[in-house]
Amino acid sequence: MSENTEHRADITIHRLRPVGHTIVPGTIPVGTLLYHGSLAGPHLPTALDWVSVEPDHSIGFCHGSIETGCWHLTLKVTRPMKVLYFDGSSAAKIPEGTMDTQDLVAWSKMKPEWVANEEQRIMDLCKWGQRYGVNGFVRMEMNFEVMICDFTSHTEVASFLNLENTRLIPGAPTDPPEDLNTVHYYYELMHSASRREMYPGETRIVLDFSGLVSFYDTALVPSLVPRRVGLERWDHRVQGISSEDIERVQDRLAQALTRPPVTTSGIDWKTVLRVVVDRYASRLEMMQSMFGHAQQVQRRLRTVLLPYTVFAALPPNTSLTANATNSWAAPVFRECATSHTASIAAHGTTLMPSERLLLQAVQETTREICRVVTKMWASGMMTGVDPLYPPEQSPEADHIRTLIGEWKEDVTQLMSWLDWSAWVKCRPACGFEEMCYLPTWPIGFPGDEPPFQAQRDSASLWPDPNTGEWKRPQPKCIRRLEPYGF
Repeated sequence: MSENTEHRADITIHRLRPVGHTIVPGTIPVGTLLYHGSLAGPHLPTALDWVSVEPDHSIGFCHGSIETGCWHLTLKVTRPMKVLYFDGSSAAKIPEGTMDTQDLVAWSKMKPEWVANEEQRIMDLCKWGQRYGVNGFVRMEMNFEVMICDFTSHTEVASFLNLENTRLIPGAPTDPPEDLNTVHYYYELMHSASRREMYPGETRIVLDFSGLVSFYDTALVPSLVPRRVGLERWDHRVQGISSEDIERVQDRLAQALTRPPVTTSGIDWKTVLRVVVDRYASRLEMMQSMFGHAQQVQRRLRTVLLPYTVFAALPPNTSLTANATNSWAAPVFRECATSHTASIAAHGTTLMPSERLLLQAVQETTREICRVVTKMWASGMMTGVDPLYPPEQSPEADHIRTLIGEWKEDVTQLMSWLDWSAWVKCRPACGFEEMCYLPTWPIGFPGDEPPFQAQRDSASLWPDPNTGEWKRPQPKCIRRLEPYGF
């Protein structure tokens, strides 16, 4: 497997892979609403500041006394806002690498001692972005936020409301809760954020995948390849990148941010990636649950490959058990492996470097899926479990058990390699009074200042820093109604 196929036709869940490895140019379209909880009264921020894409998020920063209430600003984007998106939980102020890519853009090196120095970070990022016309930087905190460089250039005030004070206790709620209103707010904030976990994700920020810069691009960033040897995906970091690779990344970003739009191919890469996931994700998941029924699995394999099963590739019915290999199925594999990419590959030199990287990722992803699925289908044909091609004699039970064992191993390894976010879900599904929650910074994460602090016990909502759960979060059903908890 190639390092630069880590995305494998899927954009990672920000909470699931906190340490991001991708930077993507984007645009916030005209008419988009952005929100800001004011700390200083009804005054439009004149300095650099943050806005959220959900009012549920920004309302937590709307502070004021019970007597005077608080001020909540809604902004309307008046002309397309040029932004740069850092993937992962890129607003998480923890020292394990969530801000590596921002460090490289702002300072051309890692500054772990500045992990909480947000004022300097936004100042230097905006200073860097001036030369490219970048007006904001998108990150994931509890939900998506935008670091705004100039509140007057691309937005206007839609409303500035004096709201009832939320009366939230500063900092995160504790177990057991000290204030039910505070706990309720945090749970509803988690629910608001959870709506962006699955496709189509956050649609109010339009990413330009033709300008994507990936730190898994081995041609662009070769120095990180040896640093990942033997490490799980969770433990990959950008820290350790060479100075030469930093220069290449910055040059690639500059090219992506300054090229005219007419130089792009016009390919909708988000849809290309999604079509692959939609075609295979649920079917592979279903096969994984049906290994006790060989004919049912074979039917699903046949369905997946039906658009590629050229008639000339089928072996004669009388020779199914006589064939020693599955070479007869090679044409089926070739059609399957190239179906999503052949027309794009024909663009050749018109593709941008980022697009060629995406094309390679889709090619290698579909090739591996089709290799495994075609192998399984052909083995089913040879064993005699295909309901459309029954053998003259029923296959022996031992042969079927061996086949099912091979299938199970094939699908398990394939799904592990793909590691798609479509399979990150609560099992069994949550009840209507619950939500499926993936632990997310800052609520309950380790740290030495609010809102990090939280008591933990065996039934806690919060990630356990001693087991590394914050780095390997797993979805869990939690109640949205009192009493809160599991």
